[in-house]
Amino acid sequence: MKKYRIYQVDAFTRSRFHGNPAGVVPDADGLTDEQMQRIARELNNSETAFIFSPQSAEHDAVVRFFTPTTEVPLCGHATIAAHYVRAIEGTAVSGRVLQKTKAGILPVDIVKEDDDFSIIMTQGNPEIGEPFSPDIVAEIAGALGICETDIRRDCPVCTASAGHSKIMVGIKSNTLLHGLAPNMDALAAISAKVGCNGYYVFTLNPKDDVLVHGRMFAPAIGIPEDPVTGNANGPLGIYLVHYGICRSLETDDELSFSILQGEAIKRDGGMQVKVKIEKGMPVRVQIMGQAVIAFAAEIQL
Repeated sequence: MKKYRIYQVDAFTRSRFHGNPAGVVPDADGLTDEQMQRIARELNNSETAFIFSPQSAEHDAVVRFFTPTTEVPLCGHATIAAHYVRAIEGTAVSGRVLQKTKAGILPVDIVKEDDDFSIIMTQGNPEIGEPFSPDIVAEIAGALGICETDIRRDCPVCTASAGHSKIMVGIKSNTLLHGLAPNMDALAAISAKVGCNGYYVFTLNPKDDVLVHGRMFAPAIGIPEDPVTGNANGPLGIYLVHYGICRSLETDDELSFSILQGEAIKRDGGMQVKVKIEKGMPVRVQIMGQAVIAFAAEIQL
């Protein structure tokens, strides 16, 4: 039998019990898929990260991500949490490391700030799906409990991905956003139809310091609402550049903005998103966030 350390980490915040909680098992060597799924289900966070020793000289660690019901290829907030734990434990130092995930080998930058750390995650290749048909858009609006006219006309409803796709739904007001009460069964049924499990509903506030307020729902994979979602806000940056929605905020080669998420469920947290632009199109996206350890425990398996 082996003892395993387990951390509960609140990502995208410096305040305990805010932001997005993730489980982290920093020395997962020896765990089976079934054991990882059971641990993730027991912790009942939207994702738990399991860190394994590297398999080759091409990367520094292997990281796998489990929701309470299934494994997913990549997770933004659990990546922030995982490498924050590695930094706190001293197994990673300030600088760049390479994590091998089921979305590929991706760089993560650990930035020391006084006695703490921030984590920068470079996400996967930008991908944008075709806009959904009017019938699908109507179904999504109905499942969210809004009218089609509540959706911004300059925001096509489609998928965007930087390793783990989300459906982008831009709506017109923060009041509407915070009052959403989706039909989770209906959203899950649409997910099965369109092949995408997450819905990122967002507003744009270009006159404010925080550009984006958002909420992310993924009931098809056991996540009714995710508090603060790296793998929604990174793809959102790709989406905004692809469609030129925030062109006035872009420099020649970058769109950079802040987001705030989790307000409606009292788990507020934020991050910075940076999209590198070449010839008017997104080519790379990074998210930067902070974290805090809520508590730690040890189990023997």
